[in-house]
Formats: sequence, C-alpha cells, structure tokens
Amino acid sequence: MQYFHSIMLNAGVYAPLLGAVVIVALWTYMGARSVRGIAMAAASVSLLSALSLWADYFLELSAGGKGVAVFSDYMGFLPAFGLNGISMPMYALAGIVGFAATYWAVISKMENPRLYFTLLLFMQGGLMGAFAATNVLWMYMFHEFALVPTFIAMTIWGGAGKRIAAIQMAIYLTLGALVSLAGIIALYMQTDAASFEFGAIVQAMAAAPLDASWQGWIFALLLFGLGTLVSLFPFYSWAPRGYAAAPTSFAMLHAGVLKKFGLYVLIQVAVPLLPVGAIEWGWTLAVLALFNVIYIGLVTMAQRDLKLMVSYSSVAHMGLCFLGIASMSVIGAGGAVVLMFGHGLSVALLFLLSNVITNRTEQWDMLQMGGLYKQTPVLAAMFVMAIMASIGLPGFANFWGELSVLVSLWNFSPAICALGATGIIISAVYGLRAVARIFMGEPSEWISKRFGAIADISVKERIPAIILIAALMFVGFCPKSVTKGLDADMKDIPAYSESK
Repeated sequence: MQYFHSIMLNAGVYAPLLGAVVIVALWTYMGARSVRGIAMAAASVSLLSALSLWADYFLELSAGGKGVAVFSDYMGFLPAFGLNGISMPMYALAGIVGFAATYWAVISKMENPRLYFTLLLFMQGGLMGAFAATNVLWMYMFHEFALVPTFIAMTIWGGAGKRIAAIQMAIYLTLGALVSLAGIIALYMQTDAASFEFGAIVQAMAAAPLDASWQGWIFALLLFGLGTLVSLFPFYSWAPRGYAAAPTSFAMLHAGVLKKFGLYVLIQVAVPLLPVGAIEWGWTLAVLALFNVIYIGLVTMAQRDLKLMVSYSSVAHMGLCFLGIASMSVIGAGGAVVLMFGHGLSVALLFLLSNVITNRTEQWDMLQMGGLYKQTPVLAAMFVMAIMASIGLPGFANFWGELSVLVSLWNFSPAICALGATGIIISAVYGLRAVARIFMGEPSEWISKRFGAIADISVKERIPAIILIAALMFVGFCPKSVTKGLDADMKDIPAYSESK
C-alpha cells in the first residue's frame, strides 16, 4: 500500500508538469483538441491522486493508524513528498479546484490554447508540489512554479486593466516572495540544519533551541512575506484587481488554492518551529487580520462590479484564517485549515458562476442586472449555494472553519472574537445583496432588451460547479474527513494547545 501511495503522490504532482512538457515538445504538432485532451488527462490524474490519498488517509486514521499518510523519496533525486493532517486537505483542494478549472478551460474558447494549457498545467503541478513537498525550500520553489503562469496569462487573456493589475501583482508578490525566502534561509542558517528538510530543521532545533530574539525576527520575515502573498492588510491591494483581470481558470486556481500557500506555511512550518516568535507577533497579526475582516468587508459591500465583489470578499475572508493562526491553538489553526479548504472551493465556484453570469448578460455591473432567476433558475440556485457556503451556512465546509476559529478566539480575546464575528454579518449583507441585485426584482433596462435570449447554465457548465458544490457539502456534512487528521497531527505540536 505504501508503494501505491508513493506512486499516486508523485503522479499527482508530475502529471500536470509532464503534460505541459509534452505540449511544449510537440508544439507544432498539437491541435486544440489534443491539447485539451492532455490537459484533462493530467488534471484527472491529479484529482484521482488527491481523492484516493485523502480517502486512504481517513480510513487509516479511523482504524487507529498513524498520522502521516505517505512519504515518498522516489529514486533519491526527486524532491521528497509527504502528506499529513495539515497538508492533506490542501493537496485535495488543489486537485479538486485544479480539475474544475481545467474542465472550465476545456469547454471555453480562447486564443492560443497551446500556451494557455501549458501555463495552466504548470500552475497545477506547482500547486500540487507546494502542498506535498517536505523540504521547505522546495515548498517555496513549487509555489514560484505556480505563481509565474498567472502573470503571463493575465497579460495575454486578462480583462480590462490587465497590464496594470499584472504589474501591481508582480511587484507585491515578488517582494513578498523575496521576504519569505529571506525568512526561510535565515531559519536554515540559524538552526544549522543539515538540509532544508522540515525533519532536519526540527532535529537541529531540538539539539540547539533557537534564541527567542531570532525567533521573533525570523517569524516577522515569514509573517509579512507570506502575509503579502495572502493579501494580509495593508498588503492586499494587488489581489482584487488581479483576480478581476485574470482569466477565469487562473483566478479560480490563484484565489482558490495558491493564495492559501502563505497560510499553510505559517501553520505547517512557522508556528511549530518558531512558537516564541508567533506569540510575540500574535496580537499584531490579530489586529491586522481584523482590518481584513471589517475594513475590507465594508469595501466589498460598496462594490457594484460582480467580479470585484468576489475578489474583495476573498481578501476579507483571509482575515478569519489569520485570526485562527493568531489564537495559537489546535482548534484555531485547525479551523483555519478547514476554512481555507472551504473558502478555496467556494471562491472558485463564485468566480466560475460570475463568469457565466457576465457571459449571459454582457455586463459586470450588478445594478444593471435583475430578475434573472426567471430565465436562469439553475444558475440562480447554484449562485445562492455558493453565497451560502461563502457566508458559512451549516451544511457547507466553511461553517466548521468559521465556527472553530470563533470558538478559539473567545479563549484568545472575547473582544477580538466579537469583532471577528462581525465579518460573518458583513459577508451576509454583501452576499445576499448580490443575489438580490442579480436574480431578484425587475430586470434593468439593459437586461430587458436581452432578457428573452439569456439562457440558463448549460449541462457542460454545470459539471465543474457540481464538483465544487459536492466537495463543499461533503466536508460540511462529514467534517471529520478533514478534522480527524488535523487533530491527530496538531495535538502533538507543542506550539498548539487545546487548553488555550
């Protein structure tokens, strides 16, 4: 079984990268149909890898097995991969959203599909590798593999304001990546570890604990570097413009999956290795996160542009994830992981459905819509489900994440908990108002002229949406599929304590 796990884990990472290499190698011989076929095959392998490993891991834990699902150091020269309770949900998220995004691209029309799918597959492979790598430096490198295609795709296939958005995103994320890299190198050098392997760093720190002052400085580098990648206030302004201008499949992958990388490294690496630094910066992180929740939430309420509303809401929801980390508890950090998983699915679904809506109406302004439920009942139902999931309605994965974070915050600070809870109210306001503006009431003058020609979401377009909704509801009704692994791993990490 371990050999099967090793094969599946490597296949999940390398199948998209191999697919991209095949397209490049056979560039002149590849037609649009062949390219789409390779992309779907590669995304299917990653999805199968994610779901099979997730299922086996849960069954093994349920039978009383160990917390580490699989470790693969295949052939000795490829990067070592491993999945535990923290990385497994993120790996599964990358596989599910990656498949949905690739399927959406396959049924969409675009110029130069060879380049489009090459970039999309490189991004998918980078995402799978970033959450599977056990070497901290390789985590970073795979993240960069996934990040670069976004810039290129935005400048070629992006929407209005794409060049300014791409430049702004490149500046912010390059600076954030460099600061993060400085933190990773400082951690390696100060611990005098044998390599960048996470296990080697843990052993080095056990033999010679890192000085408290160094922990504070290194954690600060990782917090603000990775925080920029996750759009932590005040380093958030690149995200709304970037997502609004990006092609739909890339926006789904970036906002849904890649954006979670910074949070993942903080939870998996920074807090466990630098607990003193995490405590030192805990209140600063909590205050900044509240700006994401409240201030960016209010900015989201003011948006008329549908895609900008979804983009700003993504930034606002990251605040709750940061608050879970700031609580320094099993339930808080675990809740952040569950919320990352749920938000990744729901925001990808919102970007997909927003694209369907704007394609039908030829309009981004929600005030120029109205009454669409009469023409598009299935699309309306799916959009309502996506909004309900984003708000955190029971029955969806987001609910358990938000509930866990808020419970942990009550022990951290009742005042922070109360302020953080306002984010749920704010998200309900802008989410339900978007539903009302788009689907309820009377059609606007703009829509009235086209109303009879507006068609409901097609069967082909429903498939990726159904996959995302199914994943949201599966974890919503079976949260132990994620939380069981989180509890098994986090309870053994000294930095997290259920008593806090």
